[in-house]
Amino acid sequence: MAETTTGAAALPKGFRSAEQGWPELHRIPHPPYRLPLLGDVLGASRTRPLQDSLRHARRLGPIFRRKAFGREFVFVWGAGLTADLADESRFAKHVGLGIANLRPVVGDGLFTAYNHEPNWQLAHDVLAPGFSREAMAGYHPMMLAVADRLMDRWDRELAAGRAVDVPGDMTRLTLETIARTGFGHDFGSFERGRPHPFVTAMVGTLTYAQRLNTVPSPFLLRRAAHRNDADIAYLNRTVDDLVRARRTASGDRAGDLLDRMLETAHPETGERLSAENVRRQVITFLVAGHETTSGALSFALHYLSRHPEAAARARAEVDRVWGDAAVPGYDQVARLRYVRRVLDESLRLWPTAPAFAREAREDTVLGGVHPMRRGAWALVLTPMLHRDPEAWGTDAERFDPDRFEPGAVRTRPAHTFKPFGTGARACIGRQFALHEATLVLGLLLRRYELHADPAYRLRVTERLTVLPEGLRLHLERRRTSHAEVPSEARCPAHGAGD
Repeated sequence: MAETTTGAAALPKGFRSAEQGWPELHRIPHPPYRLPLLGDVLGASRTRPLQDSLRHARRLGPIFRRKAFGREFVFVWGAGLTADLADESRFAKHVGLGIANLRPVVGDGLFTAYNHEPNWQLAHDVLAPGFSREAMAGYHPMMLAVADRLMDRWDRELAAGRAVDVPGDMTRLTLETIARTGFGHDFGSFERGRPHPFVTAMVGTLTYAQRLNTVPSPFLLRRAAHRNDADIAYLNRTVDDLVRARRTASGDRAGDLLDRMLETAHPETGERLSAENVRRQVITFLVAGHETTSGALSFALHYLSRHPEAAARARAEVDRVWGDAAVPGYDQVARLRYVRRVLDESLRLWPTAPAFAREAREDTVLGGVHPMRRGAWALVLTPMLHRDPEAWGTDAERFDPDRFEPGAVRTRPAHTFKPFGTGARACIGRQFALHEATLVLGLLLRRYELHADPAYRLRVTERLTVLPEGLRLHLERRRTSHAEVPSEARCPAHGAGD
């Protein structure tokens, strides 16, 4: 795609192969056995391109490049280079190829907007109060209500002697949580034997967006493109129905994210989100607001099941902090400091949004070594950044929540832990996700012992986000006073007999 600009101040947009922006590209290593025209495709996986890149990263070092079908990419994972890329005065978010492939779905939503598009700042300023402490405290009872439905499901699976489908159930949980707290909608995920069609359509669009990166021409995906069009149409219809129901509803407003989108004007300009942009933001939040958190919870449960000493320590903290309270209060969740460290360590090893891209605002030199022209970009491989031995030690592959003990955090260089991206365009909902995930881990640890299948080996599925494939856990109900809370007392959002 040819470079274009929008005014003198705008950065170039559209895909830009690395040779266009890196004058000394030859100094950056690439995999051996590069083929003419095709590039570095020998041994490449179409379904696990991230894990391919991690394999090359270990061999080639903290900056390297890969070429496929005439398109060259620069990857960075060294802690020092990443810290340089995090400098907001010199670098900005780059909407990389995989993310740009989602623009037919969500257009200029918060996650996919180009930096020059005004709707990003408008939406950010309108929606940021929806993630304030006061707003989060209001979401807490609804998070408890959805977690209650998850535990009812797990109790039934336990009674039937079945292992639980961890990624599937975490997807149900996180979809219902963002749908209820953000948009007052119930997808009925826990009452379905199969995933809700919204999830199926969402997975389809994410998978198609990734597949576009692995073929020389979209023409080769004609049949998949038709399915993708149908998936996008379903997502649009679902959200249009949701918004229409809210616009026509009578009575008091919920004050949730959807109300903010429909009713709130920008505090300075008075501008409001257009109907089209409301749709795009709702889809963005429904997709991004549950897909990444689902993976984070799934990886955390995997590691807890494999590290019983960490699970016992986390469970003891839950019992101590929450005591005999029927349900934890909002402030009690933040006091689960070790549980949060378990979550952070899981996100270190497998950040569920596993890369972010940065582009040069002006001509610059990365790390004092690699010249970059204005608009040149690099992709930060977050799982490798989180394994850099210079920042995390020689045992960086080992699961150890105490890496996030406050003293250890203070001694580590800045910009070495980036599961939510960096800078002004970092994930707006990160506190929402962390509160939800910490709460859910605490509730599950309080209620169950988690037992791994000894034959299971971690396999990672990629669809722009990552999650553990085929993870199933066996449960055992804890026999303590803390775990035996009557169902009508578990959640203030449910009455007796609900």
